[in-house]
Amino acid sequence: MKFNKTGVVGAGVMGAGVAQNLAQKRMNVVLVDISETALEKAKTTIRNKIRFAGMMQRNAEALDPDELLARIHFTTDLAALSEVDFLVENVVEKWEMKSALYPKLEKICPGKTIFAANTSAISITKIGNLTKKPDRVVGIHFMNPVPMKKTVEVIRGFHTSEETLAETDAFLEEMGKEGIVVNDMPGFVSNRVLMLTINEAIFLVQDQVSNPADIDKIFRNCFGHKMGPLETGDLIGLDTILYSLEVLYESYNDPKFRPSPLLKKMVDAGVHGRKTGQGFFKYPEVES
Repeated sequence: MKFNKTGVVGAGVMGAGVAQNLAQKRMNVVLVDISETALEKAKTTIRNKIRFAGMMQRNAEALDPDELLARIHFTTDLAALSEVDFLVENVVEKWEMKSALYPKLEKICPGKTIFAANTSAISITKIGNLTKKPDRVVGIHFMNPVPMKKTVEVIRGFHTSEETLAETDAFLEEMGKEGIVVNDMPGFVSNRVLMLTINEAIFLVQDQVSNPADIDKIFRNCFGHKMGPLETGDLIGLDTILYSLEVLYESYNDPKFRPSPLLKKMVDAGVHGRKTGQGFFKYPEVES
């Protein structure tokens, strides 16, 4: 199947990564965000990452930044999505944001459009029921950084059709990715386990059992993980970690998902990880 035009809603770290990946695969992309500032940051981030890939000469698919950016239409106007075949939604992990968005998208996008929610924990079935065609709604949990991660979780909602799953598989194949299909329960597979691990590592810091560097060193050196849980949390965004844990806590009514008070304090302080330059570790460059 050929996807002539794709849409991405949300121009944060994940949305920019999805748009970059699509453009690298020579697909036309409409990238929408409510903030002009976020769109400009996304444009700068994509340009810098393409330039860096070219300098490293490790990415055979690296393009001239201007050529790649010409495939991405940056806009604050949702109406620009009126012709997209496949849409990836990346707005913040807050139900009130999702629930306000999907009815608007359904009025704008063609009936054939597949809506793929790139969410960490929110139910795909619940999102699907915001639309009149829940069979065309699927979950795709991309990993960060999107262009470099070759495998994603594909989440089958209660109403998601086999046709939608097949089209999603074709879409991911065009992106150069493999999808692993899982059923819809909050957190799915990866984040139901990962959020617990990161949260417990934060409790270790809070309880002064160890420091962030040594906690992560144990996971890298003892278990062979490429990144420790706290560095992973910084990469994902500590605000996203908190929102995901809150969704899991509410969904399962299980105290094991209770967010660490230290995590809440850091998020309240605006210390969100790589994207703010400071999390459990310091970062010289701030992500968009």
